[in-house]
Amino acid sequence: MIHENDTHESPAGDGSPDDPGQMRPRGTMHRRSRFSAAVKETVIILVSALVLSFVVKTFLVQPFMIPSESMEDTLVAGDRVLVSKLTPGPFDLSRGDVVVFKDPGGWLDGVPVSRADNMPSWLSTPLTIVGLRPQDAGEHLIKRVVGLPGDRVTCCTDAGLVSVNGVPIDESEYLAAGAIPSQTEFDVTVPADSLWVLGDNRQHSGDSRYNGGKAGGGFVPLDNVVGVAFAKVWPIDRIAFMRNPGDVFAGVPAPSPTP
Repeated sequence: MIHENDTHESPAGDGSPDDPGQMRPRGTMHRRSRFSAAVKETVIILVSALVLSFVVKTFLVQPFMIPSESMEDTLVAGDRVLVSKLTPGPFDLSRGDVVVFKDPGGWLDGVPVSRADNMPSWLSTPLTIVGLRPQDAGEHLIKRVVGLPGDRVTCCTDAGLVSVNGVPIDESEYLAAGAIPSQTEFDVTVPADSLWVLGDNRQHSGDSRYNGGKAGGGFVPLDNVVGVAFAKVWPIDRIAFMRNPGDVFAGVPAPSPTP
């Protein structure tokens, strides 16, 4: 009688040394499996972080670089600030807020755009899009809100001060050292859905005063406002929160209703 195991051939992959289809050691498979899982987890984390960064930048907070001296001593060229995109929006703008806004038209004509570094555009552009790199000057400016919609803003009083709705304001809290409220006179009423903005370094700021002959008549449409700067985050020795100097405008009444 012939026994079955007398003629049985070794199945493929039985682990015998002569088997060409020998299976790889379990340790190797386990290491590859762990490596694949780690790569997959890393990719998921990176993608999630980029998506979260993009969402935060688009709807909540965005970094910006200060390109010039127009907001000294509050902000100096090269400062990085964080801008809340919830104002205007869920929160209202206030006089004294420092706002980043898109050029209403022609404000930046002839103004050289400075960059934070020499990073190539192929790298800086995607990093800026996802919010991992500060937004360069580009088409944006940063100034302080002095007039809200409906406000009458004038300069200068006998004491050389700016007046809002008939009340002179003392801006020494934030004006640059040696700056005066304005070396030019103006008397404007801010249109609906617009702002009147001035730089803290008044004698070195191309603000609302000097753009009356351009698009918007020197006023900034609310739709152009990106948000309110609320913190300085770079360089390290200038890290600080930025507060609204509400006491400067505390005595200013609401604008008179338009007849």
